[in-house]
Amino acid sequence: MKFEQLSQTVEGMIPDWFKQFVAVGNDLIWSEFLIGLLILAGLYFTFSSNFVQIKWLKQMFDVLGDKAELLPNGKKGISSFQAFAISAAARVGTGNIAGVATAIVLGGPGAVFWMWVIAFFGAATAFYEATLAQVYKVKDADGGFRGGPAYYMQLGLNQRWMGVLFAILISVTFAFVFNTVQSNTIAVAFEESFGVNRLLSGVIIAIISGIVIFGGVRSIAKVTQMIVPIMAIIYIIVVFIILVINYDQVIPMIMKIFNNAFGIKEVFGGAVGMALLNGIKRGLFSNEAGMGSAPNAAATAAVSHPVKQGLIQSLGVYFDTMLVCTSTAIMILLYTDLEYGEGAIQGIQVTQQAMDAQLGGFGPYFIAVAITLFAFSSILGNYYYGQSNIEFITENKIVMLLFRVLVVCMIIIGSVLEVATVWSTADLFMGLMAILNIVAIIGLAHVVNQVAKDYIIQRKQGIDPIFKTDKVKADLTNVSSWGEHRYQEIKSHKAEMNEDNGH
Repeated sequence: MKFEQLSQTVEGMIPDWFKQFVAVGNDLIWSEFLIGLLILAGLYFTFSSNFVQIKWLKQMFDVLGDKAELLPNGKKGISSFQAFAISAAARVGTGNIAGVATAIVLGGPGAVFWMWVIAFFGAATAFYEATLAQVYKVKDADGGFRGGPAYYMQLGLNQRWMGVLFAILISVTFAFVFNTVQSNTIAVAFEESFGVNRLLSGVIIAIISGIVIFGGVRSIAKVTQMIVPIMAIIYIIVVFIILVINYDQVIPMIMKIFNNAFGIKEVFGGAVGMALLNGIKRGLFSNEAGMGSAPNAAATAAVSHPVKQGLIQSLGVYFDTMLVCTSTAIMILLYTDLEYGEGAIQGIQVTQQAMDAQLGGFGPYFIAVAITLFAFSSILGNYYYGQSNIEFITENKIVMLLFRVLVVCMIIIGSVLEVATVWSTADLFMGLMAILNIVAIIGLAHVVNQVAKDYIIQRKQGIDPIFKTDKVKADLTNVSSWGEHRYQEIKSHKAEMNEDNGH
């Protein structure tokens, strides 16, 4: 059976009522409710933290270089940077290349400005959710840590049902639905650029992913730690070269972004609303601040204080939107034949055409390789989010084995599917995830404020902050990974490091 026929067969198995349900649900959640909720939440967290995303920017970079603390079993844990790489692996994917293109085509150049705005406020939201993930993390079977929204919903809010619901939503959305999108994107890119059979691409991706997935979270951390920085740097360098070549168009292009975000013509024409809607929606899909996904990676880090990882994840939002997404936007806006509107070409094809116009025949091949690295790292990050939340529901090894097998199978299936319905379904699930997560963060914001206060006090005393639960006024009765024993382990490890360094 040809791939086109297989795709149509699978697509035909999805009933029309389900597609209609997803469409109505998405319109209700995103257009009528969620975007406003995320903006208000970002404003609330920004003012509650006294603009953490600005005042603590230097500390974000300082903490990024911290070494991992020892785990309770004596092994070296996952460092702040490795946890940052896992979360960036899931965020930095097709959304940065295809999603940005769609936002510009549908919302105009002004959509880029609103992506920046939502990233700024989203950085504060990311700080809160990642700090909570660290506070309420638990030990896993391998001697490391795991956590995320499901864990702080149960341990912080004492709402087990809420945590289970979130765990189901994120496992289905990321480990299954989003991974089919990622494998499909890789398969299509290689089919168009190199003529590689899509099913063959899917099988190869599945085999490589399976090797990493069955190697455990540390295997995922090592792979993403190598892939994410390299692919982002190369991608940004290529865009910088394009900017140098087109240096005389840079300022007009920036003015075009601002004019389309606030211009008089756009106000009366209604284009500002489209720019705002598409910019915010695609910005949120890209950096995921408030969605509740990145905290799952943040919880794995072995740090001496929860706030440190909160700062790391806040920096991750800037990295994703301000660097990677902006790089894509710049390249697309330099494309003189770019068309706007729902009838125009969208997604990855727009980026490929823009790159082809700037670099000639080399462009499509570069995009094919870049999107492969982006999407593969996303597959690994997406899988880990599912694993952490399946373990929240049950630690049965058979269930986990079945989950891993299903993930690998969905990667293969995704390579030959048409993904329009899959994307819409993912939109709906992510919207529900975000609503649950934001409600939980708001309910536990006072905990983050108290923990941050403790961090500031220790910093002012000139010491590297170490978290002790008895120093925080908030009720941390259910916190299990930050007791006196954890404090002594961190203190002992720091002493050993000082001795090794000759201090």
